[in-house]
Amino acid sequence: MAFVSATRLRIRSLRFMPHFCLLLLGTRRQVKAAAGFQRGSLLADRQLVFWTLTVWDSAGAMRDYMLAGAHRAAMPRLVNWCDEASVVHWEIEGDATPTWPEADQRMREKGRASKVRHPSPRHADLNYLPPRFAAALPIAPSINTQ
Repeated sequence: MAFVSATRLRIRSLRFMPHFCLLLLGTRRQVKAAAGFQRGSLLADRQLVFWTLTVWDSAGAMRDYMLAGAHRAAMPRLVNWCDEASVVHWEIEGDATPTWPEADQRMREKGRASKVRHPSPRHADLNYLPPRFAAALPIAPSINTQ
């Protein structure tokens, strides 16, 4: 059994993008080296929306990643930078990575809105535009991780 985490962030202004991109590089480097990280994907959607889809050995491994390093440093900034943010978790069996349409469906059905200081009208009910799945990039663990 593996643990899946999907996140969706909408950056509320272009002025936050340079710093967001720097943090994104750091968190991507961190996740690739994180203990328990199996595989994942990053989706740069339209209108400054970014999705992550990651598969972990356990919820604890994902939590350890989330509460450390670059990711921990990024979280307080995102509360101000985002006007929409949400997360959903579930478990899977086998080696198949969930698809982006599945992540979108689960987000809409079981996801929860994260805290943001400047929420859009769509934030609380997760009533966002359907994502474009073509711009997804895989994230693989670093070779020396395991």
